[in-house]
Amino acid sequence: MRGSGNIFRIVFNAVVFLLLETAALVMLSHNGRMQGIWISRGVHAVQAFLWGGAEDIRDYFSLRKQNRELAEENFRLRNTIREYGYLTGVNLQTDSVPEVIGGFRYILADAVKISNNKQHNYLIIDKGSEDGVEERSGIIAPNGVIGIVDAVGKHFSYARSFKNSGMVVSARIGRDGPVGEIMWDGMTPDGAVLREIPHHIPVHQGDTVYTSGYSSIFPPDIPMGITGEASVVNGSTYNIDVRLFADFGSVRYVTVVNNIDNREISVLETGEVGDEE
Repeated sequence: MRGSGNIFRIVFNAVVFLLLETAALVMLSHNGRMQGIWISRGVHAVQAFLWGGAEDIRDYFSLRKQNRELAEENFRLRNTIREYGYLTGVNLQTDSVPEVIGGFRYILADAVKISNNKQHNYLIIDKGSEDGVEERSGIIAPNGVIGIVDAVGKHFSYARSFKNSGMVVSARIGRDGPVGEIMWDGMTPDGAVLREIPHHIPVHQGDTVYTSGYSSIFPPDIPMGITGEASVVNGSTYNIDVRLFADFGSVRYVTVVNNIDNREISVLETGEVGDEE
């Protein structure tokens, strides 16, 4: 009991001391302009120190996450390079890596602004026409489709995010499964719906959804998400819930993909084929 009384007196004295110091500072700040300025500067300095420390902590944990993602991406890239060298006979240790792979040209970019809290979300990247970006270029990340370029400036480009109620991407279940259309569900940050999967084909939860390659915008086999529950629509097709891999709230580094045959494909699709000289 005696020890408890001593602790109580220490705490009480500390509280009284802090209250008196606070009162003294308030009185001092009101008694002189210079004193008020000095106190205000001291308070702002303490706030800046605390905010800076909190920001450093957030950056530290963010860097850990980014480093982990980079390590995983490097691992996948090394495996892809080895597979590419095996299939093509190119020695990537001595031969130059081709600028175009599989009919697509790849351009690294930073997302300098991104919208995530609307029905029609967008992003702006720091690459434009002088870097080779074109309208209708696709934007991807290591873990999914991010968007499609709508407008191009010299050094920046504007793109619709995949989290846009008007954007649909051709996708398939697994490497060689059924193909349908995937779009954002419009409600959850990481939710999408894969539509028009034939009812007679069995589907399972936990399968990976990839881009199909049937689009002229995105290359095939980009992982997009994991299948969830399926519901029958009109007795003939499935709508399947998909949990997206991409975390749109932390997107920073992206890749622009240009289909080098996109113009020719567009001409064929529109039927505007003429004789060339």
